[in-house]
Amino acid sequence: MAKEEGLQVTRRTTRYSASNNAVEPTKPTEFYKPTLNDLGFRQQPLGFEDLLSCFPGRSTQVLELLRLLGPLNSPMFPVLVYGGPSTGKTSVTLQVFRHLNRPFVYSSCVTCYNPRILFESILNQLWFHRKNSGHSYSSVKRCERPSDFVNYLREASESVIDNLKGNSGKLSSKLSGQPNGTMVYLVFDNLERVRDWDKSSTILPFLFNLCDILKMPEVGLIFISSTSPDTYYLNIGYLEPIPLYFPDYTEDDLRQIFMANQVNRKLYTSFLDVVLRPFCRVTRRIDELSAAFSSLFKKYSEPLSDMEVAPNEDMKRRLFTHLRPHITTALNETFQVRSQPLLKAETNQETKKKNSSRMSGIREDFDKMDFHMSTSAKYLLISAFLASRNPATLDASLFDSTGVSDSRKRKRKASEKSMEQKKMAEQELLMKGPGTFPLERLLAIFQCITSLAEDSLDEEGSDELTIEGGSGGLMSDVLLQLSSLCNANFIIKGGSCPLEGSTRYRTAVSEDLALKVARSLKFPLSKYLYRR
Repeated sequence: MAKEEGLQVTRRTTRYSASNNAVEPTKPTEFYKPTLNDLGFRQQPLGFEDLLSCFPGRSTQVLELLRLLGPLNSPMFPVLVYGGPSTGKTSVTLQVFRHLNRPFVYSSCVTCYNPRILFESILNQLWFHRKNSGHSYSSVKRCERPSDFVNYLREASESVIDNLKGNSGKLSSKLSGQPNGTMVYLVFDNLERVRDWDKSSTILPFLFNLCDILKMPEVGLIFISSTSPDTYYLNIGYLEPIPLYFPDYTEDDLRQIFMANQVNRKLYTSFLDVVLRPFCRVTRRIDELSAAFSSLFKKYSEPLSDMEVAPNEDMKRRLFTHLRPHITTALNETFQVRSQPLLKAETNQETKKKNSSRMSGIREDFDKMDFHMSTSAKYLLISAFLASRNPATLDASLFDSTGVSDSRKRKRKASEKSMEQKKMAEQELLMKGPGTFPLERLLAIFQCITSLAEDSLDEEGSDELTIEGGSGGLMSDVLLQLSSLCNANFIIKGGSCPLEGSTRYRTAVSEDLALKVARSLKFPLSKYLYRR
């Protein structure tokens, strides 16, 4: 009995102590509530000179985007910023808003992978709503239909604009870092992803028509895309956005980018002298180059005990010898899937040229084409490159009926006004990027340059271009070759132009690749390329 009482006392004391030592209920978590400041950069505004220095080779695009945005509180037309991947489109756009300190809403069609998520993401930012566990990670409004989105967007925009107008001119708002102006800009990034959505045929026209539907001049629209404007041609009327083209970085631009924030600039300069040019022949994307250069630079500096040393010529040669075996490996493994016959051909060529210098061997290796392409496909690709880069008005002067370039041009002295107009036209063409062309123009240029090639081969007594079907052999499979080039993304096929009603094309190859293809055919491409 005593034992039972002792056990009971123990149980009671244990429960009593447990009740006394129980953890007190935690206070509810205080979640961050967004404010008007979250519509801008919560950082110090960027100066104009700092903005230009941050983006080498992009001063023209920065100035053009500033011009399109206009002065404070001025309405704007929709803008389509487009260019290849990793060309600085998004970074430049966002940093321009940081420089201007204007309110904007950013949404990416990568993370917002369907219309409902895209609509709710924009509304959450405009209504200063952030998803958290306090409201089960729900949005401020559930919005699936475009008509509901328009109503909610108009309501949210009016609320934000009223807040901006109430705070404009106040000293406290300037000191607190609130955005300037009374306009709100909607930035849609990765717009090309919308084409893969289930309702892309209705969402894309809706986004392009959003400016006319809202009828709010205080709301600006900026679209960022990796594809050209002609891929968004639709058979309905809408206000076309103003295109702003971001070309690929040049070799000098890439050198400036990679030289930024380097501790030992002389050492890294010697490293770039070795790797930059061969890698630029393969890719000019910053993300791919930085990933490859980070590992290669470690290999390059392995023989050094002091990373702050300034290398002399003898040291540069030793470092290059140490790095050379890793360059080809990095190129093949990172960017290229090389075919087996090409590897065998390279092996045979290396055995035949044992006494050749190492640098010349590397240059010859990079000048080769790492893919097979038929002769007619090569000429078709060159024709597309010329049609996309040359103005259509110059076709008659560059080609005659036999495909021979017309060299009988009468030269006359240009006036200052005409030179100024030409410079403005060149600047406008640079902003638009490679132009589009119809199928008829492509076939006309193709026939001209192939007839020139056949004439030159007839003079040399060669029959390389002879295909089954007689002299018109090159034209027999041109449509099939065009389809293959479009599937391989050498040529981009856009939609039908609303005015012309015909399909338009645009070349996606760089000038380096076009020259490489032309050299394989011994075709004088530079003779027919219009230099602006």
